Parts: sequence; C-alpha cells; structure tokens
Amino acid sequence: MRRFYFDQLQVDAISIEETVSCLSSVMCLPRSHTHHIVTVNAQFAQIAHHEPSFANVIRRADLSVADGLPLVWASRFLRQPLPGRVNGTDLMVRLCQVAATQRNTVYFLGGLPGAANAAASVLQAQFPGLTIAGIDCPLFGFNQVPALDEEVCARIEQAQPDLVLVALGTPKAEYWIQDHLQLPAKVMIGIGGSFELVAGYKKRAPLLLQKMGCEWLWRLCMEPGRLWKRYLIGNSLFGYLLLKQMFFRDSARVPEST
Repeated sequence: MRRFYFDQLQVDAISIEETVSCLSSVMCLPRSHTHHIVTVNAQFAQIAHHEPSFANVIRRADLSVADGLPLVWASRFLRQPLPGRVNGTDLMVRLCQVAATQRNTVYFLGGLPGAANAAASVLQAQFPGLTIAGIDCPLFGFNQVPALDEEVCARIEQAQPDLVLVALGTPKAEYWIQDHLQLPAKVMIGIGGSFELVAGYKKRAPLLLQKMGCEWLWRLCMEPGRLWKRYLIGNSLFGYLLLKQMFFRDSARVPEST
C-alpha cells in the first residue's frame, strides 16, 4: 500500500470505504494478532515531531489513516495525494455497523464518566444487532498504576472482544494499545472524544465546517481554555513542517520503526 510521509509520520493512502472493508475482513477471520489502527491528524504530527517514541508507535501500527483534512491537503501540496479523510468518529460508527451485521463484539474503554454507556445506547438503537462485550471507564491515570491496569486487562481478557474502542486521549490511547497488543482483540483503535460526540455530550461541528477542515476552529470556540495551545501553537507547527517539506524534500524521509 502506498504511503504518504510527513515529517515523522507515515499515513496509508486508503479511503474510509477501503478502511471499513479491510477491518471488516479482519474481524471476520480468526484472530492472528491484534491489529492497531491509528487515526492521524495534525496533533499527531506535532507530538511525533517532539517525541520519537510516539512517532515509532505510529510507524509500527498496522494501519495509519488520515483523520484530519490538513493532512489530506498537505499530501496534495506535496504531490503524494491521499484519497480522502478517514474521520475517526465516522469510522467508529461504521465499524459498529459492521460489527452488528457480522455479529462481532465491541468493547468500549475510557471516555468521560457515562459517555461510553450513552454512546453504546445510541449505537445499539441505531444498529440493533450490536453486541457490547464490555463498557469500562476506569479511573483517570489507571494506565500508570499496574494493579488498576491489570484489572482492565483482565476484564478485556474475559470479554474476548473483536473490536476495542479506546478513548484515553492522544497520545495515551496509542501508547496503551501498543503496550497491550497481547490482549485477545482483533482490532484496537484510539477514537479520541468520539464517545462524547456520539452520545451528544459534545456537539460536533456543522457539516460545512467539517468539509472545510475547520472542525478545529469549532472545538477551539467550544473549549478555548483547554484547546488554545493545541490548535494555535500546534497548527502553526504543522504549517512550518509543511513548508519545510515543500522546500526540502529530504525532510520527508521517515526512519524505520524500532
């Protein structure tokens, strides 16, 4: 599969339809290993630029898709065009639809208190055949407490889910998945704040803003105190990295994973 290289990231040139089809097949087959899927956006580029360990996690993932439109635009500027955006929330919903049709089981991990339960209810109402293997909202920071982390792993082991949706935020979700690929799931994917969006805890940007690639501006207006640094400083860094790669093509060389 062709890949787009941007600073320290690599992104697979795959559409959302192809992504859903690929993961549908994975969830139908006997488990060979846990497939780690990452939904990459401009924030990922910012973190990967400063954290080689995070960049390595992304490179080692089984599939890396372009969640953010800025990455799609950057790929076109750099003449390595991606087929389109693979929005993380849309992908989560589509995979739940597939799971309902194929009788796969889904495990919800993380999110704000109550958000996973609410999102599961919405999705089960939308897809009546959806089987929820478990809903787990552990204490904040559980991943840094071995005993709590082991309890979460034990619950997933017992549930034996096909798909695990991990809402621990970036980069925690990606690190956690990479460290727990021994768990008996076929697919694990970090889904950011998708539980809150599907549950209606947070309002998603209007469709026009989504198509314009301005969801970040909507989120910034909704939560300026929490997100100003991520978007204003992060987007500036993204622009700098794009210009650097446009004028110095060698900066597109991404080291191999270790």
